[in-house]
Amino acid sequence: MKYISLIIALLLPSTVMAQDSLQVFACEPEWGALVKELGGERVSVFTATHALQDPHHIQARPSLIAKARRADLLVCTGAELEVGWLPLLQRKASNARIQDGAEGFFMATDYVALSAIPQRLDRSEGDIHAAGNPHIHLNPHLIAEVAIPLSQRLQQLDTTNSDFYQQRYNAFKQKWTAAIKQWESKAIPLKGKKVVVYHNHWVYLNQWLGLEQVATIEAKPGIPPSSGDLSRLLTQMKNNPAELIIYAAYQSSRSAEWLANKTGIPVTPLAATTDENQLFAFFDNLISTLLQEHK
Repeated sequence: MKYISLIIALLLPSTVMAQDSLQVFACEPEWGALVKELGGERVSVFTATHALQDPHHIQARPSLIAKARRADLLVCTGAELEVGWLPLLQRKASNARIQDGAEGFFMATDYVALSAIPQRLDRSEGDIHAAGNPHIHLNPHLIAEVAIPLSQRLQQLDTTNSDFYQQRYNAFKQKWTAAIKQWESKAIPLKGKKVVVYHNHWVYLNQWLGLEQVATIEAKPGIPPSSGDLSRLLTQMKNNPAELIIYAAYQSSRSAEWLANKTGIPVTPLAATTDENQLFAFFDNLISTLLQEHK
């Protein structure tokens, strides 16, 4: 009887562990939201940033390090978006499960073809991403591509519940495909609309909806425009006017508002990512805002 009790005591921790949810550290809200869609109650997700933060510039705070230390899976954008803080976070967390190349290390941009790959690398030209533009979450078709390997990774990490994750993926794929059709149908009036953007953030949104980006307020990515930059842009707008000025909600509105006042072009902030981990609502609101400004 004593031996049986000992065996039960030894087995109990692993049984409890098997019932625990996967601990997921998501660098950006879009990936935290996607993990929740694919993992349901089997995952516990912590998201390091929110929609009003620039994911390029985050501090590896002790609270983030503590969360990363306990994570089974790290899900981030990659393509150097988090290069200023993620390596330090991984190093400080000392968690072998989420180091580069580990099973719990997942970079979304590793699974899609990137756009806007620079022809040459010159850091004096601003915040240039060598692999290409990392903001892939602004095209829902690319989110669908990422969902496949991400679901597979969840199944690898929690093999006992692999059927559950597959069912969650199948349900998500069906809902997401239907939603994309609705968004694209609703957004038809936006095709060909000329836009000015503050930062070259919206490449994938433009490609998806057929928006024509005619200018960027930042002459060099990540560097605020000078008065000379704005003057040249104003001249450009007189020769090739746009219909809308867009900037991310976490960015300063000063330059965009200045250009709007000088040209009469309407300006609107757009959420750069989902809020409260609601992927479907994010695209609903994004298209509704653009259509409202189109009228």
